[in-house]
Amino acid sequence: MSRGRIVVRIWHGRVPKDKAETYRDFLVRRAVPDYGSIRGNLGVEILMRENGDVVDFLILSYWESINAIKEFAGEDYEKAKYYDEDKDFLLEFEPNVRHYYIAWSSRRF
Repeated sequence: MSRGRIVVRIWHGRVPKDKAETYRDFLVRRAVPDYGSIRGNLGVEILMRENGDVVDFLILSYWESINAIKEFAGEDYEKAKYYDEDKDFLLEFEPNVRHYYIAWSSRRF
């Protein structure tokens, strides 16, 4: 990752459809404040997509640097971070997340 570029950390999870709204609420209450407590976090977005009886979640978190991500996730920053409560919702635990930098954006919202 190049220095001075915004880094996007992307996490994916799958939840049974009947637990999706409760899980979203949990993420807003528990995970979003955790992300926001780290200096260098620039914000978080939670995306949801229904896929039959399952809802896919993507969490996009925006960071000033890889070092800021390490403050959140630890030295092995490509490893997914989970909360104890996730076991009540998630269908599987993906081991890793992905990181990208924003090359260009026309965001207007």
